[in-house]
Amino acid sequence: MLSTSTGNYDLRKWSIGSKNNIKIYFFLKELFKKYKTVIRFVGLFMGTYLLMSVMYGLYLKASENGSYFPDFVTNLVARQSSNVLGAFGHNSILVSDSIVQGMLLTIDNEYTVSIVEGCNSIGVIILFMAFVVAFAEDFKKTLLFLFAGAVLIYIVNILRIAILTVALYKYPQYENLLHSVVFPGIIYSMVFILWMIWVRMLKPNSAK
Repeated sequence: MLSTSTGNYDLRKWSIGSKNNIKIYFFLKELFKKYKTVIRFVGLFMGTYLLMSVMYGLYLKASENGSYFPDFVTNLVARQSSNVLGAFGHNSILVSDSIVQGMLLTIDNEYTVSIVEGCNSIGVIILFMAFVVAFAEDFKKTLLFLFAGAVLIYIVNILRIAILTVALYKYPQYENLLHSVVFPGIIYSMVFILWMIWVRMLKPNSAK
């Protein structure tokens, strides 16, 4: 009798647990249906961002001890920023510095700024691309917008560095405000505007 009672108790326990599992399953299923778009967006955004970040990290690793210091993109950004300053009549000198792991840009032989890997806009471009891919629509349309947006961010970043260099040269007392607030705000505001443009370009069914 004792054995039979225990067996019935275990059976009832299994039955209750099984019903709870079924309830949880249907609850999660309904939750997934309700927030399917949000889950898809988060998954694509995080997946794209992590994948591109890993690829960029591998690129930086491969760039160590390469022909361009500290890496090709950062070196190119530094040289193009120097050219922009020269186009506006400023004398600029560009040299590599292993201590700061970047390029030192001196304007009019008086003020020097360092252009490091974090200044090359690649991190911002990756963030921009991850959002667009998360709301990807037509392949060709998405690819064209990714390319146009990345080029625009890259160009604006070069202008940002050139203008920031002149601003720091003229107003060194506002270095923290200009370098940490104003100019980062400009580049990230532009990325936000590009995101809003992309969302507005989506078809109604794709945005839902």
